[in-house]
Amino acid sequence: MEGHVKIADFGMCKENMLGDTKTSTFCGTPDYIAPEILLGQKYSYSVDWWSFGVLLYEMLIGQSPFRGVDEEQLFQSIRMDNPFYPRFLSKEAKDILVMLFVREPERRLGVKGNIRQHCFFQDIDWERLEKRQIEPPFKPKVKSANDCSNFDKEFLNEKARLSSTDRTLINSMDQTMFSKFSFVNPKMEEIIC
Repeated sequence: MEGHVKIADFGMCKENMLGDTKTSTFCGTPDYIAPEILLGQKYSYSVDWWSFGVLLYEMLIGQSPFRGVDEEQLFQSIRMDNPFYPRFLSKEAKDILVMLFVREPERRLGVKGNIRQHCFFQDIDWERLEKRQIEPPFKPKVKSANDCSNFDKEFLNEKARLSSTDRTLINSMDQTMFSKFSFVNPKMEEIIC
């Protein structure tokens, strides 16, 4: 409502990924997956900087940097192709994108170098920004906290649906880890019990 942006990730996450810790789990949203995941390499938080690059590209250009008619072609594009950088991009915008799309994770911006110090962010006062003391350049017009008028009708008209679950899989899992959750789907209780 106030125009301040929050980025949230509702995908997978791995706990205890600190310092030099690496994992090899194959997960993520296809368009945002970093090449090291696709290549089956062990990876760290470097994949998050790649994903941030994809998001920034989409915000600046209005389309995905990598394409394919199916997942296989998309993954090949992520592994092999260089994104197209339109002429209208500023030198600083192109530079930060190029640095976020470095295929060698240890050389990627965010892993190597502080992203806040990149010239793309030269006019940002990070301390004031974090305290929300900077006037946002755009404030959406909303009637209330629940007003959805700024969302595309295509998404608002989609019916919510529960994903199907495998009862055997759910019954094989230790359910005590979910004991303090504030919401339990009544339909799932039937399956678990």
